[in-house]
Amino acid sequence: MSEPAAAPDSSFDTLYRDHRSWLQGWLQRRLGDTWAAADLTHDTFLRVLAAQQTSALSSLREPRAYLLTVGRRLLVNHYKRRSLEQAYLQALANLPQALAPSPEQRWLLLETLQALDELLDGLPSAVRRAFLWSQLEGLDYADIAQRLAVSERTVKRYMAKAYEHCLLADL
Repeated sequence: MSEPAAAPDSSFDTLYRDHRSWLQGWLQRRLGDTWAAADLTHDTFLRVLAAQQTSALSSLREPRAYLLTVGRRLLVNHYKRRSLEQAYLQALANLPQALAPSPEQRWLLLETLQALDELLDGLPSAVRRAFLWSQLEGLDYADIAQRLAVSERTVKRYMAKAYEHCLLADL
């Protein structure tokens, strides 16, 4: 005889029912976009559900503060993604038409850039810049050291830190 399907956690259901429209309104006021606010609200609750610990949700004293923390992080990611996309589109606009990628290639490149940005999130900016200059522009450590006004030894440490960060991100 098979086990009955587990009932959805009522503490999550309650959290969603009681606070979804409030969170969506808060996000909409910041974004000025109903659809983006709805998407981020959805993503917030998906994150909460993915990280859910049944006892933790039911004992939240300030559920809105918790949701705001998750929602703010997603909002920051949204703005970073939008900024990255705008920079990419600006770079494309400067390309001659003959070199411009197809819409499919643009989509893949944008997705790759966003994944790379997420992967490098959390690294100090100098480490990020050193890694990106090395990997995307092919600069050697001496050139990177000159741009960052640091020693080559420091650039080697930055690169080691970036590689370690990338390797551990897959675990």
